[in-house]
Amino acid sequence: MKIDVMKFAVLDFETTGSQPGDEIIQVGLVIIDQFEITDRYTSLVNPGISIPSSITTLTGITNEMVADAPSLDQVMSDMFPLLFDCVLVAHQAAFDLSFLQRGLTRTGYPPFSGRVLDTMDMLRILFPSISSLQLSMVAALFGIDHERPHQADSDAEVTALIWIHCLDRLLGLPLLTVQRLNQIFENGNTDLGWFLDEICLYKESVTSVDMDTNRYFRQFTLNVTDWGEDEDPRSEYEVTAALGNSFTAFQQGLKSALQQRFEVYEDRESQDQMILEVEKSLEADQHLMIEAGTGTGKSLGYLIPSIYYGLKYEKKVVVSTHTINLQEQLRERDIPLLKEIFPIPFKAAVLKGRSHYLCLRKFETKLTTRDYENSREDPITAAQMVVWLSETEHGDEEELHFGNKGAQFWYSVASDTDSCLNRMCPWYKKCFYHRARNDANTADVIITNHSLLFTDMKAENRLLPSYKHLVIDEAHHFEEVASKHLGIELHASAFYHSLLWLYKDNRSGQLPMLRFRLQKSDEAGERAAAWSNTIDGLFPKIISIKEDWERLSEALYELVSSRSDPSQSETSQYVLRLKPETLPANWRELLIMEDNIYLNASELLRTLDKLLSELKEQQDGLGVQGLVTDLNGTVKELYAHRDALHFFMKMADEGYVYWIEAGTYAKAKSVQLNSVPTDVSGLLQQHFFETKDSIILTSATLSVNKSFQYSAEQLGLAIPEDEESGKLKTVQLPSPFNYREQALVVIPRNFPTIKGAGDPVFIEALINSLSDVAQVTKGRMLVLCTSNRMLKLVHAGMKEKLNPHGITVLGQGVDSGNRSKLTRMFQDNKMCVLLGTSSFWEGVDIPGDALSCLAIIRLPFQPPNHPLVEAKCENIKKRNENPFMKFSVPQAVIRFKQGFGRLVRRASDKGIVIIYDTRVIETYYGKHFLYSLPGPKIEHMTCEQMLPRIEQWMGGA
Repeated sequence: MKIDVMKFAVLDFETTGSQPGDEIIQVGLVIIDQFEITDRYTSLVNPGISIPSSITTLTGITNEMVADAPSLDQVMSDMFPLLFDCVLVAHQAAFDLSFLQRGLTRTGYPPFSGRVLDTMDMLRILFPSISSLQLSMVAALFGIDHERPHQADSDAEVTALIWIHCLDRLLGLPLLTVQRLNQIFENGNTDLGWFLDEICLYKESVTSVDMDTNRYFRQFTLNVTDWGEDEDPRSEYEVTAALGNSFTAFQQGLKSALQQRFEVYEDRESQDQMILEVEKSLEADQHLMIEAGTGTGKSLGYLIPSIYYGLKYEKKVVVSTHTINLQEQLRERDIPLLKEIFPIPFKAAVLKGRSHYLCLRKFETKLTTRDYENSREDPITAAQMVVWLSETEHGDEEELHFGNKGAQFWYSVASDTDSCLNRMCPWYKKCFYHRARNDANTADVIITNHSLLFTDMKAENRLLPSYKHLVIDEAHHFEEVASKHLGIELHASAFYHSLLWLYKDNRSGQLPMLRFRLQKSDEAGERAAAWSNTIDGLFPKIISIKEDWERLSEALYELVSSRSDPSQSETSQYVLRLKPETLPANWRELLIMEDNIYLNASELLRTLDKLLSELKEQQDGLGVQGLVTDLNGTVKELYAHRDALHFFMKMADEGYVYWIEAGTYAKAKSVQLNSVPTDVSGLLQQHFFETKDSIILTSATLSVNKSFQYSAEQLGLAIPEDEESGKLKTVQLPSPFNYREQALVVIPRNFPTIKGAGDPVFIEALINSLSDVAQVTKGRMLVLCTSNRMLKLVHAGMKEKLNPHGITVLGQGVDSGNRSKLTRMFQDNKMCVLLGTSSFWEGVDIPGDALSCLAIIRLPFQPPNHPLVEAKCENIKKRNENPFMKFSVPQAVIRFKQGFGRLVRRASDKGIVIIYDTRVIETYYGKHFLYSLPGPKIEHMTCEQMLPRIEQWMGGA
């Protein structure tokens, strides 16, 4: 069958449920021929049973609507002829196909025997950056109206239009890309493989011969040129002429350019002040802590003076963010804007950790050897990446949205130091990571993240170009990231997989592949035989270490799961702190197991080191250069795993806190061992504040009680000493918003006090109150929780109460674990309540009418029993200070301020914050939370008074 005469039958069913006993209630069928819709069939179906209320709510189809509808017999009779000689297409095809086959066989027709394709597979492959495959979201992305979601005729029509988009996209890809897709699936005997083969034949028949013969191995269509020398340098005269002599005059010039660029331009006094403060600190070689609330425009507030200073003095300025999201925002939004309005060209580079970039050599090997661990998922991920390579400039995983196993696939093809051939790699001039490094070396401003700053520190500053000026955005996370990166982690699965890479199988195990290549070589003769014997002798040792590690990780899992309660953890994981003085009775047995692993691993690694050393001398002649490099990377990983395990089990360093974490599902493979320094302030002083000329720390939440004392101490800065010496300046900028008019904080003073995480009295009162408020605000509510357990209880109760009112309730970890997807679903749904835990307290931006009410259930204290919190508090006690007031309260206040900041995102926003934790008005420390807010109207009242007051406030919106 040729693609130009292929017919598609696009099918969608609405049903009474998703189980085998459920019935069809509506069918939608759209026929595509010659790439156009040529026929449609739709009908309601009388299911012969009552339609559940949840299905009626979802679809709008009632029992009355289907009472006089045709029977299944009649509908299948109408449909069957339309399916003849068609390829069946559906969104989540397995669901619709199962109902079709059951419907056909029940009514006496033969089952459908044609080809079946799924739009979800094609969307993932052809549009690798799509973050949600939900039908309505894809339709919106393609500009397709989807007026009646969850009605079969509307869903089938939209699916058909999406399928036509997919066909257009597929046929528009370069021939080389289509051929590579075909190769990925060619031996799978799947309908998708057959379809891509047909497309490839068609594409080859209508495409002239690809003249580009310079592509290495003709493996991929790449959207990048070779990286190399930078453009001509700027002259000192050009820079001086463009920047002028006065920074104030330069700033005014930029402001005029911005006013011309935007029709509506808001003059922000606090942003102007921030620009001046940052410029002064850079000029004076001074550290600056500057708190700037939402709406200040922090990004431009530090980028403008940083770029100006870098150009003026030919010095690099590094900007570091906590989240990759903010890094991307600076790259995609702020830097292009500044390039438009700056009077002289400048260069900005984004540099992330190496594992964010694809290694083309590894990816090519993966495809050539067909090394697919997950036979269904991995080929789709590989195909997705082949399409992505034809359009990506950066080779950065953030641009991709993987399926379930995608992260695992990426790990096997990500760039890493230990397996890099550098200039010897045939892909070197196209390498995404080396391009990013080269760009950073020639840039005026480098945008990176906190994680890479600490990786660079541990690598003795070999990753980032030399710099003396640093801007740290989202600075309230800097100390926390330092603890994580300066500590030592060991994941059970990482150790297991490193061992597995060595011996997996002849196709993809590193040692069997090396042995096979050596035996095929004519170069080495006897030496090859000796090396092969050495390799054979290693397999029993590897398997022995793997089995010992499995036993030890199982024993550690038993220990953590028997001694901790996941419901007490914010992440619903088992967590157990270990102290040298109170170790469990069987620890000696576990130490013996670790000793065996250490000794056997050391022996294995010594043999591998010797083998690699000998092979490196002859690797070019043997043609094993890539294999030797990859094997060397695995050896270095195993050294790190061995040493991390040894450090954890011995617990010899008193400056560290040690704990085990594990999930409740993956059991022993989810075990993670953590060894983290309790206090990193000294290291931050030594490596950053004492060695850099100027560090700018900024965030919306750096102060507690209008003081920077807590944040400064966490970072190793001293207030007032550093301020008096002139080395540090602290600035708190006024908010650009009128919070008194825009935000009302309501505290129901007679609300029940919580007694334990699952307190039924508190939960019931909370569900009732939130549901009542949601009806007044017509949804548009974000509920911030501090535990998953409470979220799930409240989610279930609110869903039941609000369903009859047409208000949707979404829960993090219930409806989706993806924060971006949940936020988008919330914004797209006019009447919706969203419940979130930890990641929703900050970094979520929902401006405008979508969010009018923010509910804070409990003050966000960290669990006092978390090992790192516990250890920090013990240290404070040793100094005869109060750990609750010195550490727990300030930390919770900063998080509380972040949560509050979700409500007002623009000058036109107006809404309500409800605080259900009465400790803010009943305790001596409660005032610290309220006093830290940026001046909203605060009222406390009885629960009965709350609804009328909210209605009154919202009425004035």
